[in-house]
Amino acid sequence: MSHISPGDTSFVLICAALVAIMTPGLAFFYGGLVRNKNVITIMMQSFVSLGVVTLIWIICGFSLAFGPDVHGVIGNLHYFFLNNVGQAPNPQYAPTVPFLAFFVFQLTVAALTPALITGAFADRVPFKSYLVFLTAWSLLVYVPLAHWIWGGGFLQQWGVLDFGGGMVVHASAGFAALASVYVIKKRVFAPGEDERPSNIPLIAIGLGLLWFGWLGDNPANVMHANGMAAQAFVNTFIAGGLAMLVWMFTDWVRVGKASMVGALTGVLAGLVAVTPAAGYVPTWAAAFIALAAGWVCYGATHLRAARGWDDSLDVWGVHGVGGLLGSVLVGWFAY
Repeated sequence: MSHISPGDTSFVLICAALVAIMTPGLAFFYGGLVRNKNVITIMMQSFVSLGVVTLIWIICGFSLAFGPDVHGVIGNLHYFFLNNVGQAPNPQYAPTVPFLAFFVFQLTVAALTPALITGAFADRVPFKSYLVFLTAWSLLVYVPLAHWIWGGGFLQQWGVLDFGGGMVVHASAGFAALASVYVIKKRVFAPGEDERPSNIPLIAIGLGLLWFGWLGDNPANVMHANGMAAQAFVNTFIAGGLAMLVWMFTDWVRVGKASMVGALTGVLAGLVAVTPAAGYVPTWAAAFIALAAGWVCYGATHLRAARGWDDSLDVWGVHGVGGLLGSVLVGWFAY
């Protein structure tokens, strides 16, 4: 207990609270994008992730992701039902904060990730089926991937860098979304039914909460209130703003006007792309990543439309492609 830093502990707990608000933010963001009749359903899909993933994380998810490594593939059950997870620091993951603080921060990230995927099959998956998917995907995809990259698994042993979740969170969710396009039938629209977003102010509120939460999500991965955390904070903020401008400018050139939904989508693309690099790159590199994300993700969303993939809310184009792009560029620009 003598090694606990009050400053670091306060910092991590505040950041965990910021990340926790991202899941409700996602609910608002997606709720505004879908048709009126589906608003409550998709918002519930986001909120219920906070409950289901919490249960999984307590029982075995956290242990399998961050427990002592087993052959580079998965963690063991050393932290089963939070056994050995207490107020004392953990030298491997959180040397100056209570291990419980690290646990709850990782829980908020784990709860957000599967909720991202729901934007791909909005309007089409019954709630009971979604609960099965949420549980299975969290255990079979997210948990092993988190261990491989963050928990001492084989990818981390090979030197793979993923500061805040470009691969663990965004690329995994984005490409899961693309896979769902080939499994779930397309949406059906009634003749003359309006396909436009139902509530743009709700989208803006949701994006605002996501951006706000992201300013805790990336810096907290340092687990210290220090210069790297400040670098991650700055890189995260500027990436959202610059990618928004790129998306708006591209819309102006292509269609003669900018749209609110497009501008907000641009912010999201920049935040996603800078996430794997946030604390590893200088500010100028984060700016480059943001500019690249604005153009590349914009192109990916239009490619998706041209191919007829019914990824309802462009999860693949923004999270999948943005996460992959940032994960590649961190190798170019990391200190």
